[in-house]
Amino acid sequence: MLLARADQVTRRYGDVLALDRVDLTVRAGEMVGLLGPNGAGKSTLMNLIVGLRRPTSGRIELFGGDPRDPASRRQLGMTPQETGLPGTLRVGEVVDFVAAHYPDPVPRGELLDRFGLTDQVRRQTGGLSGGQRRRLAVALAFVGRPRLVLLDEPTTGLDVEARRTLWDAIRAFHADGGTVLLSSHYLEEVEALAERVVVIGHGRVLADDSVDAIRSVVGVRRVGFVADELPALPGVVRSELIDGRHHLLTTDADQLVRDLVVAGVAFSELEVRPTSLEEAFLAITAEERPRDEPPVTATAGR
Repeated sequence: MLLARADQVTRRYGDVLALDRVDLTVRAGEMVGLLGPNGAGKSTLMNLIVGLRRPTSGRIELFGGDPRDPASRRQLGMTPQETGLPGTLRVGEVVDFVAAHYPDPVPRGELLDRFGLTDQVRRQTGGLSGGQRRRLAVALAFVGRPRLVLLDEPTTGLDVEARRTLWDAIRAFHADGGTVLLSSHYLEEVEALAERVVVIGHGRVLADDSVDAIRSVVGVRRVGFVADELPALPGVVRSELIDGRHHLLTTDADQLVRDLVVAGVAFSELEVRPTSLEEAFLAITAEERPRDEPPVTATAGR
C-alpha cells in the first residue's frame, strides 16, 4: 500500500531550485533512508510530504489525499530537524499535551521508557541537555501510534548510547509494521536502519535502491597504500592522504594498480577493499548528472 508519493515535484524559493522534478514513493512497512548533503533538498521534500510547504509544480500525496488536509495527517508522526519545546513545561506535561490530540495515544510511561526518558518525567524541558531534548522530540512523533513517521536528522547531538536507544525504538516501531522515512547525515545510521536508500543531490534523486545495490551500482573500491607523491591518475574519484597513507577511490582498482606500476610509483602496504555507504554516497553526489538522466538503480538489471 502506498502511504506517501511525490510525482515530478519541483519546489523553488525565489531563484533557488530546491527540488527538481523529484519522484518518490513510500510504501507500507518500508524503512527508507534519505541521504544528501546540506542544501540537497531533503528537508524541503519532507516538509512537502507533511503539508508544511506546497510544491511549485508536481503532486504530493499522503495516505491517498492532500497532505494539507488535516484528515490526511492523522496517522502521521514527524520530528523536524529543529524542534522548539516550551522550556517551562515538564517532560510529562509535554507528552500529555501532545497525547491529548490523539484518540488512542501511547501511555506516557511506556513512551518515556521506550526512549530512555523515564527519569526526566518531572524535569522542565528548558533544563534538559540537547540530547535529551532531541530524544523527547523524536518520542513525540510516536505518541499517536502513527502508521508513517518522518524523522529529519533524528539523532543530531546524541552520544553513542542515546543514539542506539533511539535506533532500538525505531526498529521496534518498524518491526510492529510501522513505516519510516529517515533523513540523516549519519551514514552509519542509514546502514543500521534502512532497507532502501534514496540519495538526493542538486535537488534531484540520484539513486534509489537497497544499501548493497547502491554500493554495487557505484562500483567504487578503496585502494590504500604507502608511497611518496603521486602523479595524476585516471579513474580516481576521490583521494586522501592520512598519516602518510594514500586512500584512493576508484571505479577500477585493477587498472589503478597497473597505472601505479607503469608510472614507476614505489608503493607498499597495498590494500583494496569495498566501499562503505559513505564512500558510495560521496561518489554519487560528486557527479553532476544531466537533468534528464534517470536516478541510479540496480533493480532494472536484475
